Amino acid sequence: MRNVSIFVVATVAILVLIIVSGAIFTVQQTQQALVLRFGEPVAGRGLVTKPGLHFKLPFIENVVYLDNRILDLEAPKQEVLASDNTRIEVDSFLRYRIVDPLKFYQTVGSVERANGQLGFVLNSAVRRVLGEANLTQIVRDDRSALMQRIRDQVGAEGARLGVSAVDVRLRRADLPRQISERVYARMQTERAREAAEFRAQGSEQAQKIVAAADRNVVVLRGDAQRQADQTRGEGDAERNRIFAEAFGKDPAFFAFFRSMQAYEAGLKAADTRMVVSPKSEFFRFFGSSKGEAPQAAASAPAGAAPAAATAVE
Repeated sequence: MRNVSIFVVATVAILVLIIVSGAIFTVQQTQQALVLRFGEPVAGRGLVTKPGLHFKLPFIENVVYLDNRILDLEAPKQEVLASDNTRIEVDSFLRYRIVDPLKFYQTVGSVERANGQLGFVLNSAVRRVLGEANLTQIVRDDRSALMQRIRDQVGAEGARLGVSAVDVRLRRADLPRQISERVYARMQTERAREAAEFRAQGSEQAQKIVAAADRNVVVLRGDAQRQADQTRGEGDAERNRIFAEAFGKDPAFFAFFRSMQAYEAGLKAADTRMVVSPKSEFFRFFGSSKGEAPQAAASAPAGAAPAAATAVE
């Protein structure tokens, strides 16, 4: 009898434990729960959003857990035809949140099935919106506005599923590889043509600059040579004037000075060869021990000494 009592107590304890465990459920901070009774939400406590420990009727009610965080949906890359008949490969993604858990559970039931339907909705919205824009608007000018329109359309469709579209982004919008290569080749050819044109213009400018510089050099050299000749002529005239004044003041000394200059220029060391008589007029100042010219030289006409000295020089 005692063994039977122990068995009954153990059975009751197990049943109580099963009932208690079936009546308690825990909601995490990242979750929200639906309490269903025979597939229908329980009035007044069908939706549980507060995290912690909660209770339900065992065996009659069951709990469905749903995520309350922002969920991500990666759409596969697809090809879109823009309004200017340009084919574009678009890579997009969607961020959404479950805002109506009951409708979400009744329409799709799980996140996996929701992703499948939302992926189809996202691809359709991308095709519709981008099909009304050209390549420049998609890539640069109206990219943000286009993503906003796609998000609004996805949000309108997602409301039937109990979700709200938080954000839609176009990660990439590129031309197909074959078209990109042709565009790149065309751009390369265009840049090469522009470079050749710039080089030709630069060469033309360089030739103009060099020609102008050469012309300026010739003009400057001509002006400099003219000024040099003019200055040299003025200097020679001034020198002749000074010589003439000096000769007029003391012809004998001038003749002596000019002869000394002639000796200095004509009797240089190591490179002088002269065949001339020592009694010639050139050596007339060598005949006086006092360094005075002979009487004949001193009484020579006024212009004779300079002419002789000039001829020797």
